[in-house]
Amino acid sequence: MRTNSNTGKGDASILLLILIVLLFAGGIIVAVYTLRSDPVEEILYSDRVISVLYVIEKEGKPLSTFVLLYYEKTQKAAIFDVPGELWVLIRRINRYDRIDAVYEPGKISAYESEIERLLGLDIAFSIVIGIENLGKAVDIIEGVEVFIPSKVEINDDNNLVLFPSGISRLDGDKSKIYISYTAPNEDREMPIFRRQRFFLGFLKRQAEMNNKLNNRAILPTYLSFMQNNLNQRAKSRLLQEFARIDMDRINIQTVGGNLREVSGKIQIVPYYDGNLVKDIVRQVLGTLTNPVGDFYVDRVYTVEILNGTTVSGLAGRTAEIIRGFGYDVISIGNAPHTGYENTVVIDRSGVDGMAEYFAGIIRCKIINQESSGRESPEAMQNIEYRADFTIIIGRDFNGRYVTGN
Repeated sequence: MRTNSNTGKGDASILLLILIVLLFAGGIIVAVYTLRSDPVEEILYSDRVISVLYVIEKEGKPLSTFVLLYYEKTQKAAIFDVPGELWVLIRRINRYDRIDAVYEPGKISAYESEIERLLGLDIAFSIVIGIENLGKAVDIIEGVEVFIPSKVEINDDNNLVLFPSGISRLDGDKSKIYISYTAPNEDREMPIFRRQRFFLGFLKRQAEMNNKLNNRAILPTYLSFMQNNLNQRAKSRLLQEFARIDMDRINIQTVGGNLREVSGKIQIVPYYDGNLVKDIVRQVLGTLTNPVGDFYVDRVYTVEILNGTTVSGLAGRTAEIIRGFGYDVISIGNAPHTGYENTVVIDRSGVDGMAEYFAGIIRCKIINQESSGRESPEAMQNIEYRADFTIIIGRDFNGRYVTGN
């Protein structure tokens, strides 16, 4: 009887061991299958930065192209705006042309490859959203908030459209107009700037409405507005991750360059044969994956840039420099007059030492302190109370540094 009892216990132990092995093996199989069926999960599991190409499409061409980089562990993100006018060497045809010359609706692999080569990184996912579908998506998330520095009146198909100054929430129809219109005599940078502000507002609103988008009756419709190379499960997972982005520490950097006339049209030739943007991308990737905070970059400081000279487009070009250092340029425009001799930085940050650190980017020595004006909601509507810093560009600014002070 004792022998039979020991034998029974031995058989039970073997069965238990086999069961454990089977469960372990099954877990591995499920994990492998999950990673293979969900490429977003695979990137997160391998501790890599998620890279997504966003294209807002109008009439079969890119209206705006953004590359979003996001690191899950720090919840930090950065965005690069890739202008379609960039004059680059197109490898597959071995000649120089606009980067968007290779764009094909419904088949953007060639366009994506050129952007990867430009930035020096691999793009994991692509999302294309036509302007009509963008309007529908905006309506689902109940509007996108943007800050409009001054009132705008637009005649769209003989209908007067008004954009009041201050913070406005745009519905789908107004969103389409806002990112498409070009005002008479405005600098070329202004429409680009509006689209950047809108895209940031869109991402923020999408995150705020995450609970609504999780509704099974709404999510499939919302995701159907965006063409991409993901299955339904991966689309949903990506949406969940982007809802976790720290929107207070995100900004957009424009891939800049020298403006040149090519074949009668103004094109953008990337600085230093495109090597500068690759260096910036590498620097940004290092910042995203760095878990250690820094006093001066613990949050994104906001900046307003006003051109106080007669040099056209100087505020926009200065904005590219400032964004490259991680600041959020929320407004560019003209100063009250064009006769400023000296460049001035106005400080409303309220952080000791921050103004000197910021002004040092352009070697500006003149810093004026001003109240932040955040004491009342009414004051928040005024642009001079919106930015942590205002730069008024004077004649002593050579496009990169202030000279002679």
